[in-house]
Amino acid sequence: MSPTISQAFPDGVVSIRACLESLAEPDYKAFNAKLVPTIDPATMIGIRVPQLRALAKRLRRGDSRILDEFLADLPHRYFEENMLHAILIGDVYPSIEQTIVALSRFLPYTDNWAVTDTIRVPIHSDADARTWLDQLARWMRDDHAYTVRYAVVALMADFLDDRFDPMQLRLVEVIRSDDYYVNMARAWYFATALAKQWRSALPLLEQRSLDPWTHNKTIQKACESYRVSAEHKTLLRSLRIPPGDFQRPR
Repeated sequence: MSPTISQAFPDGVVSIRACLESLAEPDYKAFNAKLVPTIDPATMIGIRVPQLRALAKRLRRGDSRILDEFLADLPHRYFEENMLHAILIGDVYPSIEQTIVALSRFLPYTDNWAVTDTIRVPIHSDADARTWLDQLARWMRDDHAYTVRYAVVALMADFLDDRFDPMQLRLVEVIRSDDYYVNMARAWYFATALAKQWRSALPLLEQRSLDPWTHNKTIQKACESYRVSAEHKTLLRSLRIPPGDFQRPR
């Protein structure tokens, strides 16, 4: 019989950290460090995401005091602790309001795309969707680049299908940032909007409403997508801004 969570992690955060350290794979750490260049490799253990998800599953089913202690222990020491936090945080709170409070505490400590892009928050009702959209709009005006990136990616995941409204495009259009990962998220959002909401998204490119770098990156990503038709890709390529007309954001 496997031990209970309390038996497996008698010292709470300390035991969870020791468990993570026991799963280290040096070769995977070296590989992953290249994918997430904004973090110090010394803070990375080297753990595959399926193992982190398996640990998260155990923690969700166990003693809530241990889970609460881990989520409150900010800032975390390791990249993988942040990843574990990102996997857990979306569905351990009973209300969208409590999830927002918890995310508002966590997001200022995020420092890479892998953590922010891992967070997923389930939306269970129209009321939750309205509350969530209002919060994403506030986070998009934040000074912290990875909070902004998270909000853009979440808007893309949660509001480009049945909950889409053309006004939402404006939330991402007006973001002004020199951060590469923010602008990559914006391009990803608009490329996905072209795939899912073509008629609403296309005018942004036809009218050159975006900064040139995001404009061209949106076209590139849309043209790489299997969800965009060949006919649409031909039109998008004709809308590219010549490289000499802009500089890539820092």
